Amino acid sequence: MEDTKGSNALGLEVSSISPAATTVFNEDEVYRRALRKVDLVVVPFVTMFYFLSFIDRSNIGNARVAGLQKDLKMTDHQYSIALTLTYVPYIAWELPSNLLLKKVSPRILLPLYVCLWGIVSTLQGLVTTYPGLLACRFFLGLTEGGLLPGIMLYLSSFFPRHKLQVRVAVLFCATSLGGAFSGLLAAAIIHMDGIQGKRGWAWIFILEGIFTVAFGLVSFFFIPSSPLTAKFLTQEERVALDNALKADGSGDEEHEAFTWSEVASAFMAPQAIFCGILLFFCGTTLYGLAYFAPSIVNTLGYSPTRTQLMTVPPYACSFVVNLGTAFLSDKYRQRGLTTIGISMIALIGYAMYLGSTNKGVIYAALFFQVTGAYGAAPTISAWMANNVMPHYKRATAVAIGFIMSNSYAGILSTWIFTKPPRYTIATRINLAFSVATAFVALANMLYLRDQNAKKAVQRAAVASGGEVDGGSDKKGLGDRHPNFIYTL
Repeated sequence: MEDTKGSNALGLEVSSISPAATTVFNEDEVYRRALRKVDLVVVPFVTMFYFLSFIDRSNIGNARVAGLQKDLKMTDHQYSIALTLTYVPYIAWELPSNLLLKKVSPRILLPLYVCLWGIVSTLQGLVTTYPGLLACRFFLGLTEGGLLPGIMLYLSSFFPRHKLQVRVAVLFCATSLGGAFSGLLAAAIIHMDGIQGKRGWAWIFILEGIFTVAFGLVSFFFIPSSPLTAKFLTQEERVALDNALKADGSGDEEHEAFTWSEVASAFMAPQAIFCGILLFFCGTTLYGLAYFAPSIVNTLGYSPTRTQLMTVPPYACSFVVNLGTAFLSDKYRQRGLTTIGISMIALIGYAMYLGSTNKGVIYAALFFQVTGAYGAAPTISAWMANNVMPHYKRATAVAIGFIMSNSYAGILSTWIFTKPPRYTIATRINLAFSVATAFVALANMLYLRDQNAKKAVQRAAVASGGEVDGGSDKKGLGDRHPNFIYTL
């Protein structure tokens, strides 16, 4: 089969099948088949990575209910310090890890992270002192730090921009399922209390950590580094998928050289700054619920086992609603309106919680809070990845977004849940952040709409015989090229 080379609208080299070969296969069908295969191989593995990451980072909340804090003689203040410490190395490693991802190879780096934090998580079950727990939380953050931004960058190299959010939603639904499954699993595991002289909370860490290590080892043999190296795709499927990615402007150019100017440009891109602020807002609510939802349910008077089980339904509801939301967001290419709508769902939940002391209303409010918090994250993450190109600029922007989410948001969320059982301060802050999310999303939409209008003028000028700003270096323009249309 003869290949020819061409260039897409962004000036990127694109492989195309010669006209004589078009009778052999329909490239649209081959492309769809390639996407289905990626959905069946890549998406489940990275979703499981994040699922395990979320469980191994947040199961300390389940362990707390099962007696961790009492056995290690921790105060509430010390518990918050342990949570905060996790994010210090987590934050520090996110950007370097994303810049290294392509060079080291995702098929090596991502599974390596899984194995390392699984080992650390297992060791948490062996601690007998508060300083020992702090050491484990530090190394847990260090080994998990590069995972989520790395997965976002990795997925954006397999899927065109407007097919990305559904896959990101599946990824983030792992956190919804993680919250539900963690409660179910913890409820079962704590019955092992006393086996081998260990408390039930210790077995939560040990069993979940061992499974993580095992899965990380298996994944080394399955995930590819890029579409062009995916062994589960045929050559025709690799070409079709690569063509679609490059034509979309979202492809990960194999031979793009690293430059510090691309890194610096991400810090000055307004669309990246807006999304970073949005991820800070939604990260505060998401991580707060991850750590304190069991404690909130526990204040309703349930036993520890019943508490673990009662955390499951809100996360299950979130899973269903957010998959549907992501499908609509991709179909209509509307990230901003989706963000605004989902933030209003969270707002309802926080208002219900503040306005009532009825146990039924408080529990119902969690459904809205969890759905809103966990629905905003995939939308904003996809919005960030959609609008920043090329690779190293996108790698930096994605890392910035998750640094905002994990540093300020992750750390803040561990300190605002004070004065139980009502947690009024945290609820008021999260309500304010839900409102702020809607306004910042609107501001980003207006900015991107204005930029698209200016690009339309540029394209008209080029059609009349003018030249693109930046001369012949179209590839270097990335998302600033007139033919790159920002996703609203």
